[in-house]
Amino acid sequence: MGTAGIVGVGNMGGAMARRLLDRGWQVVVRDVVPEREQALVGCGATRAASPAALADACDTVVVAVVDARQTEDVLFGADGVSASARRGGCVLLCPTLGPSDVERFTERLRARGLDSLDAPMSGGPARARDGSMSLMVAGADAVFERQRPLLEALSSNVVRVGVRPGDGARTKLVNNLLAAVNLAGAAEALALATRLGLDPARTLAVIERSSGQSWIGSDRLPRALAGDLAPRAHTSLLRKDAALAVAMAREVRADVPLGEVAALQFARACEAGCADLDDASLYDWLRGGRG
Repeated sequence: MGTAGIVGVGNMGGAMARRLLDRGWQVVVRDVVPEREQALVGCGATRAASPAALADACDTVVVAVVDARQTEDVLFGADGVSASARRGGCVLLCPTLGPSDVERFTERLRARGLDSLDAPMSGGPARARDGSMSLMVAGADAVFERQRPLLEALSSNVVRVGVRPGDGARTKLVNNLLAAVNLAGAAEALALATRLGLDPARTLAVIERSSGQSWIGSDRLPRALAGDLAPRAHTSLLRKDAALAVAMAREVRADVPLGEVAALQFARACEAGCADLDDASLYDWLRGGRG
């Protein structure tokens, strides 16, 4: 077992930290919300005062914040990781980022003598906690092999997508575009059932045993029907990811009309007040409960 630092210990990063602690790793954490840090200190983690202090204590830093702006600040801002990270250390980039951002961060880290892996994650907090989430990893073979013990401690589903930085991001965005399409379609269909006077729970039970079933629909819609919109994955995150995926498609002149519609639906739901709710709230919005 080794020592790993995690910057950003919200839903996903916190679950990853607990997973590593359970498996005997020493874990150093940093978050802008002190209560998140304190909860993990109670589980055996060590708190760092800044990303720089965390990097000084760990050879490997896992970045699990929300977006490119936060990632850049964590890596290169005042008291950022690059200020004190040891040469030869490694950064795992786990947020959903645009491929060009991953390439840019990789080059800047390399210029400071740091390795990195493009390693976005998927599956939600429960699967991060039990190690069944997906990690889509791109980067140099030698770096991947050195980080294999950590990657396999975090996940039993590590997918090696290639050596080119950004391919992890590209894979994640393709996946999340389909997730947005599937969830938008499932929420729309169930909202239609409700408007038709059908029992939505019974309709969902039929869907889950029939050709309309999707993993994300089965995961999200029971919570929506129960009125449980506490955020496991914020609606704003899927809006961001779908928008990144559509922008990526436009760069290669690929038509993604279903993806564009799904991205628009999540954007509208966020504008209607669902941004900080679970993305299951799309059903609530579509059936007229919000907005």
